[in-house]
Amino acid sequence: MLKNFLKITLRNLFKNKLYSAINILGLSIGIVCSILIWLWVTDELSFDKFLPKYKRLSQVWVHATFDGKINTWQSIPLPTYEAMKTAHSSVVNSVVTGWGGERLLTVEDTRLIKPGYYVSEEFLEMFEYPLIVGDPAVVLDDPYSIVISQSLAQTLFQNESPLGKVIRFEDQVNLNVTGILKDVPGNSSFEFDFLVPWKQREMLSEWVVRNKTNWGNYSFQVFVELDDESKKKEVDQVISTMLAENGEDDMPRELFLHPLERWRLHSNFINGVTKEGRNDHVRLFSVIAIFILVIACINFMNLATARSERRAREVGIRKSLGSTRKYLILQFIGESLIISIISFTLAILMAELVLPAYNNLVDKQLFIDYLSYDFWLIGFGMILLTGILSGSYPAFYLSSFRPVETLKGTIKVGKGATSPRQVLVVIQFGFSILLLVSTVVIFRQIELVKDRDLGYDQSNLISVDYSDELAENYDLLKTQLLQSGAVEAVTRSNSRITSINSNNFLSWPGKPDNLKVIFTTISTEYDYTKTMGIKVLHGRDFSKEFTTDTSSIVINKAALELMGLEDPIGTTLDLWGEKRQLIGVVDDVIMGSPYQAVKPMFMIVNPDWINAITVRLKNNGALNQNLKTVEAIFDKYNPAYPFDYQFADVEFQRKFDTINMTQRLATIFSFLAIFITGLGLFGLASFTAEQRTKEIGIRKVLGASIVSLIALMSKDFSKLVLIGFLISTPFTWYLLDQYLERYPIRVDVQFWVFPVVGLIALVFSLLIVGNQAGRVARANPARSLRDE
Repeated sequence: MLKNFLKITLRNLFKNKLYSAINILGLSIGIVCSILIWLWVTDELSFDKFLPKYKRLSQVWVHATFDGKINTWQSIPLPTYEAMKTAHSSVVNSVVTGWGGERLLTVEDTRLIKPGYYVSEEFLEMFEYPLIVGDPAVVLDDPYSIVISQSLAQTLFQNESPLGKVIRFEDQVNLNVTGILKDVPGNSSFEFDFLVPWKQREMLSEWVVRNKTNWGNYSFQVFVELDDESKKKEVDQVISTMLAENGEDDMPRELFLHPLERWRLHSNFINGVTKEGRNDHVRLFSVIAIFILVIACINFMNLATARSERRAREVGIRKSLGSTRKYLILQFIGESLIISIISFTLAILMAELVLPAYNNLVDKQLFIDYLSYDFWLIGFGMILLTGILSGSYPAFYLSSFRPVETLKGTIKVGKGATSPRQVLVVIQFGFSILLLVSTVVIFRQIELVKDRDLGYDQSNLISVDYSDELAENYDLLKTQLLQSGAVEAVTRSNSRITSINSNNFLSWPGKPDNLKVIFTTISTEYDYTKTMGIKVLHGRDFSKEFTTDTSSIVINKAALELMGLEDPIGTTLDLWGEKRQLIGVVDDVIMGSPYQAVKPMFMIVNPDWINAITVRLKNNGALNQNLKTVEAIFDKYNPAYPFDYQFADVEFQRKFDTINMTQRLATIFSFLAIFITGLGLFGLASFTAEQRTKEIGIRKVLGASIVSLIALMSKDFSKLVLIGFLISTPFTWYLLDQYLERYPIRVDVQFWVFPVVGLIALVFSLLIVGNQAGRVARANPARSLRDE
């Protein structure tokens, strides 16, 4: 029986090559899209799950209520680190870390800038990143130790044993290698090539030591391990008052634990509640995968039911020879499962071909793990889903034919399936229109944000990380850069123009006592506005000519509007309990998220609080030569460090990585959905044209023109596209409006997008249907009517 079943299935496939190819190609593309999206979604969901204790690890965050809402952040006071150890009996341990960053590692003539963290000695015991060599309980005990990754060890020491070898760290101190880590996987929230003990940071920074007992400086990261994840609420309740108990009672503040398993997808807090974030993208692409797979399955259903006349006699003969309806249903579903298996196999080959390009697109290293139980479980489920979903309706429909009617030829097959087929076509075009409109709207959102006035000039602007040697030689460096002929201006600050490293509260005359506002904080020196190309609206920038500028302050336009000062210059502002005179107001500058309004900002002079040097190169058409000149000067005054610079415009573009990826993927999958829909429409139109060959011949003999015949056949399909458009429009508008709510700076979902996309879908369908209709309409009617 099985042999006969396979023989019939293969015979039908080869007998109807065009329709078989359409079904297999459509399902293959649908499955490929689903596999690629599944790989991305699985990677997002797998973040940090490789850590044995991931369910019991959390980071300490803060809820602070001010400015009429609950504000949430992850930077907390350093004393929290020790206080957490005894806060609750369920707390097993706590860890403090730096924020991570690129650091200089030197071994003889090899100089590398690599990412790493300062961490307290409990880090590897808690997080259990796997060590190849070393004991996690002791490798970070010595302040002069360093733990490095396997790949970094290979780069620095080749095939020699790295244990006990010396690495010069930040050209300041020699550290001994005490442990070798397996390379940190890409699905880790922590990305690093080395770990340096927190004790070493205390030795290098007096600022850290001063803050060990300071509950007012929110600049550190603290993590805890619980003995039981179910005790989180109890711990939250206990630690919620920790800040107030230590003097931080100027506003309602609560510490709470944010679990490691929620970091990746659920770390965007709005008014104290996690909303949106990357989890929305996971849901979005999961829905797209389902849409595309459903569209591919609909093609199969439509073509199978449309071609029912071809198999009606087969059903009649089988039933007359004793076949039951149950057997026939199994036969037809089995055929669709065979097609699903062939499509899945082809999809795997296609996925392997496109994976390199897809990885570049999503900036991941995804691969199909053929040894994974999950992959084969998902694969088997996908085959069953597509096979049964595609074959169920045709199977029940075809098996319902009565043998007497089919053998006599009196049954009007295909007619009973017309309405369901029309519904399925409407669903296909509804999904496709939704995806196309989404692509257009997301593109407009990106363009809106990119077209915003940045408030500064990005062109020819580079930044270089600060170092002790640059601090010592800054004045000489700046002088030589300005004299080199390659540079227009130079400044230094606590952050690059494309990022915000510090936020603080500021008071002004007339501020209500209950009003608390976070200000972006820029610590700089001189020539900041000149170098960045920022417009000074009132007053002036800091200048060496005014010795009092070290106790002055400059604000931006957003801060001025908040304060409501009519004559701002000369106003006395209160910062950290010190009085500062306002000397200037500058234009708003987009430093943080380009999707949000510019926050109030102030600038102060503090040469001891610097993290970057910014250089504006001359716009003389000699960019490469200017960079070489600047590099030579930096090498002279900062010889231990390689010249590593970042262009401001490149750094700014990275802020769009996520939405750019969303837009590109949405565009690709939208066109694939349209392509699959077009395949099905082509097959359906081809069969419909074939069915109406004699009708068209008669009409043509009676004088009908080719144009009128094409219009006649296209009319029914056009109605379906229009119905799909009308149904999908309000649904699409609602979904997109909800999606865009996450962006304070956003486009409106304008009405014109829908008719434009609907027209495109209509023209697309008319081209396909019209091509098939035209083929039949241009045929010689004598041939189609010769049997009558």
